[in-house]
Amino acid sequence: MFVRAYLRASTTEQDAQRARAPIEAFAAERGLTVAAWYAENESGSKLARPELFRLLADAQPGDVLLVEQVDRLSRLNAGDWENLKAQITARRLRVVALDLPTSWMMATGKADDFTTRMFEAINAMMLDMLAAVARKDYEDRRRRQAEGQAKAKADGRYKGRPEDAGRNAGIASMLKAGVSWSQIQKATGCSRATVAKIAKRVTA
Repeated sequence: MFVRAYLRASTTEQDAQRARAPIEAFAAERGLTVAAWYAENESGSKLARPELFRLLADAQPGDVLLVEQVDRLSRLNAGDWENLKAQITARRLRVVALDLPTSWMMATGKADDFTTRMFEAINAMMLDMLAAVARKDYEDRRRRQAEGQAKAKADGRYKGRPEDAGRNAGIASMLKAGVSWSQIQKATGCSRATVAKIAKRVTA
């Protein structure tokens, strides 16, 4: 049995490695060693996450997918969650989350076939429930943010996200040097719309 730990943070300002210590402690208490780590800064509401899918590609039947919390694995909508679950099931991965005690037995595999099947069924139900809660929390936060922005705009207080002056100056320099938009996007991680906005300034 191979234990693969998945770490995720939503933005580059957050530390995806923060959960490494509690995961290592959880594994050590059960005599397990985390053999592979996969960390990324991506939204849990997105199915397309490179490190998660690298983990899935590397996984072998019976491996453990270990996460700190279920919401690190999914804040997906119902359709995307079913897609991800199908891929996890196809690879016969055991999902273990520190915030899901019903999953802990799956980390050791020390149970008879009947008990294992019972816990797998219970665990699947709990995973679905926690994934639904995580999605609702995500949608509620997005709704509150939108409501706050709408009120701030109505009051004339909303200014939007501060501009990344340093990055935009770099984009302007690359544009002046003749670097292609695609290369700029790859180098900076910004959207094509951002490059277009800076390009207008450069040519103004």
